[in-house]
Amino acid sequence: MADQPNGDHDVFDIRRIESLVAMMRDNNIAEVDIQQGDMRIQLKSNVSCTASAILPQQPMMVPSPVAVSQVAVSQPTAGTSSAVEDESKFTFVKSPMVGTFYASPNPDSPPFVQVGDSIGPETTVCILEAMKVFNEIAAECSGKIVAVLVKNGEPVEFGKPLFKIDPKG
Repeated sequence: MADQPNGDHDVFDIRRIESLVAMMRDNNIAEVDIQQGDMRIQLKSNVSCTASAILPQQPMMVPSPVAVSQVAVSQPTAGTSSAVEDESKFTFVKSPMVGTFYASPNPDSPPFVQVGDSIGPETTVCILEAMKVFNEIAAECSGKIVAVLVKNGEPVEFGKPLFKIDPKG
């Protein structure tokens, strides 16, 4: 590409920014934060309870994951009064990026949160690893965790629901 220095792909090209905005709108993504060299762009929208990445000053070094049996994944119970739960009363913490989900800071630590825990907007709920950078994800909403929707070490996409939250909990 002749208009870009050294043939690099410039993420700050207006067409790329417009496509990021469209992707955010189409996938209910609240925030995108991109850095290229010493340039940085943050895009934010008004999507409720979508997780945001808190980028550490220096990447945290987290050991490779091992099987963690403590990760809670809720399963529907047979005693539910209705066959289909009303999902509209819940909010979801969604992945703000493509990466790998980790429930705890390292394999020997307990999960950041579990089903039944009460959380606030600043509560760290997990870590997402993207390109060898470990990003702490804050809930950005309050309530009680009803379900952990992904397994430890599972790859996730933009907008994938990670946690189901009861805001009245």
